[in-house]
Amino acid sequence: MLANIRGGGEFGPEWHQAGLKQNRQRIYDDFISVGEDLIERGVTSPEHLGIMGGSNGGLLMGVMLNQRPDLWNAVVVQVPLLDMMRYHLLLAGASWVDEYGSPEVSDERAFLETISPYQNFDATKDYPVPFFVTSTKDDRVHPGHARKMAAKFEAAGLPFYYYENIDGGHSAAANQKERAKRSALEFTYLTKRLGRTN
Repeated sequence: MLANIRGGGEFGPEWHQAGLKQNRQRIYDDFISVGEDLIERGVTSPEHLGIMGGSNGGLLMGVMLNQRPDLWNAVVVQVPLLDMMRYHLLLAGASWVDEYGSPEVSDERAFLETISPYQNFDATKDYPVPFFVTSTKDDRVHPGHARKMAAKFEAAGLPFYYYENIDGGHSAAANQKERAKRSALEFTYLTKRLGRTN
């Protein structure tokens, strides 16, 4: 299922602009509402609900880990942005300031501090066990985002899975064989975490 939350470009410029900078929380609220609706209508339960997203969607997954860890039992965090206080200093990050806001601008930084997954990590939360996926040669989103978040989980003694492909750039796969391996790892993780749905 695809959530089609605000902030994407699939329904035109206004749909995208509705989630820019300090309006980004409505993106996350939309996603939470989709999860809540699936549960309220009896389509699934938190025990059997998993989510997955990459790049900007990886940021979404990181925010969901912090804001509503109770809604999901599996979270695949692919090639993610997670440290929103430093994202603009790494690789292509400076080119996304119009999208996310700048940590160098006080009111924009204040908002980013409320959503940044790395800064909002809380070792006392009952997180679902996440699966972080990244690529050593990613030239768009630095693998340091996933590495640092995994290190937070490790230091807190919380379980997590981590896969870093050494090739392949932002897709975390250089060829079909590597893509198949990454997909198999994600599928195995989701199957083990979510189990049967009937």
